[in-house]
Amino acid sequence: MDLVAAVTKREPNPNIPELQPGDRAKVHIRIIEGDRERIQVFQGTIMRIRKGGANQSFTVRRIASHGVGVERTFLLQSPRIEKVEVLGHTHVRRAQLYYLRGLKGKAARLREKRTVAAQQPEAAPIAKIES
Repeated sequence: MDLVAAVTKREPNPNIPELQPGDRAKVHIRIIEGDRERIQVFQGTIMRIRKGGANQSFTVRRIASHGVGVERTFLLQSPRIEKVEVLGHTHVRRAQLYYLRGLKGKAARLREKRTVAAQQPEAAPIAKIES
């Protein structure tokens, strides 16, 4: 029973930021092949997030060669995840983006979320050079 309590009380990975469906993300995974270890990057759109304590997971979808869709599910608490980089946020109105499976090409694009740009001081007007 102590083992179950230890796993559920485990601290979240600090290298995983707050994720939302529709985010474009790069997931760096530690792959072990024989006695060697390497980092593999899986980049795509986050389709869903399943919450549930130690069993939290998220699914990332990308389009591989020849237009084949590849989905991969990662456990949030997994020690194999090195880090997750969020590349951008998109505007979605669903919690699970399963409808992306049926879309191809430009139809599968998601609209980028716009953020309010920091107010920049106005530049001095450029003087006209008369020749």
